[in-house]
Amino acid sequence: MIIEQIMQQDVVTLFPENTLEEAIKTMNSRHIRHLPIVSKDGLLAGILSDRDLKDASPSIFELKDRMNELKKPVSTIMKKDVITCHPLDFVEEISAVFYEHRIGCVPVIKHKKLVGIVTETDLLHTFVQLTGANQPGSQIEVKVQNKAGILSEVTAVFQKRKVNIASVLVYPDSNEQLKILVFRVQTMNPMGLITDLKKEGYKVLWPNFPEISS
Repeated sequence: MIIEQIMQQDVVTLFPENTLEEAIKTMNSRHIRHLPIVSKDGLLAGILSDRDLKDASPSIFELKDRMNELKKPVSTIMKKDVITCHPLDFVEEISAVFYEHRIGCVPVIKHKKLVGIVTETDLLHTFVQLTGANQPGSQIEVKVQNKAGILSEVTAVFQKRKVNIASVLVYPDSNEQLKILVFRVQTMNPMGLITDLKKEGYKVLWPNFPEISS
């Protein structure tokens, strides 16, 4: 999956000369936490977060004496060294960028101009969709040998039961010779499927039912 498929294209922006007061009002009215700052020709100049605004704004106890500070342009506090991505970048790679740099959003740039934005909420929503966690069904975890073709061997068991697989995730095991397959399947009663998997010699980690019969 690429960034273009999940990015928000209707991006709320401000100009460097807009004031902190305008930025606060914009964030509150649009219920957003990040504001890309662009130049008149659409080039990304910086980015502003709600945390930046909170740090720069006077407290309620100082509001009367420091009201003029809210009239400062956002260019005085915006972050100018912005991490960006391209619409054709892979979601998985940009997720790693979020984790590595501990950031909450990444502006999307094409031909040097802002075309979208991706937030941590967008990534979380995408993860939920990819795993099928928002669909009714069951989760099955199976420990298998780390060898070529093992996935097709395991899914053959699902095919015999005519159980549809919504998603598959592969996790490493502490033993490099093994790996863990996590299936999201579209059935509310996986007991017969678990029995079949055990009969084929696979170790079912979850659900960890006692020996059952089909």
